Amino acid sequence: MRVLWLSGLVVVLDQLTKAAVLEYMYRGQSIPIVGDWLKFTFTENPGMAFGIQVGPKGTVTVLALLAMGLVAYYFYHVRHSYLPYRLSLAFIFGGAIGNIIDRVFYGSLLGYGELFQGKVVDFIHVSVWKGWIPEAVPVYGGAYIDLFPIWNVADMAIVGGVIGVLTFHHTFHERERLRLRRASMRIASVEPARVDFALPPLRAHVPHGLHNGNGTSTSSPNRSSESVPEMADASDRTSATA
Repeated sequence: MRVLWLSGLVVVLDQLTKAAVLEYMYRGQSIPIVGDWLKFTFTENPGMAFGIQVGPKGTVTVLALLAMGLVAYYFYHVRHSYLPYRLSLAFIFGGAIGNIIDRVFYGSLLGYGELFQGKVVDFIHVSVWKGWIPEAVPVYGGAYIDLFPIWNVADMAIVGGVIGVLTFHHTFHERERLRLRRASMRIASVEPARVDFALPPLRAHVPHGLHNGNGTSTSSPNRSSESVPEMADASDRTSATA
């Protein structure tokens, strides 16, 4: 599957940028790139998206591995399907691998945890909107929110891949239905194989002894013609006796 090269490119680019952040930035540092709208802000996410924590340490990593396994299985299942759809899946797959590397190895490599207890390195900070939420808004009323969350190259690939899947899924399913319809028509158009059975020649049954040397039956003596004189002689003897 050539599209896996795209997944590999996502992984390499993701890990190179994270290595640069770990090398040249300290945790919490923020570097403006385009005013306050785009910044590089070094943070670490120990949980899922938006920092959501699930269960004890390592649980998120195990769930991420299971999710990646499902994506890989589905990716293999549609490996010959619509190219834009597969490219979208390649982005998702590469992004998932990039973040899983952080979760599995970074805790041990950076010395703050064990295997499967790593934190995802985030640094791309895009502030779409920030401000105070009105008090009338349920739950979040009165809170200060800075949109957009801080993410990384892997997150960007996953989001882009999801957008691609949503965009191309209709064409993908239409092509799959057309392919299955054509396959069923090809199967129906194939003529069933003919099997000819060679039957032995039929031969009439002839009683034993009624065959000549050529294999044909001989005519038996005309017993009916012989019986006529015999009956005549018998009648003469009867009359003489009388």
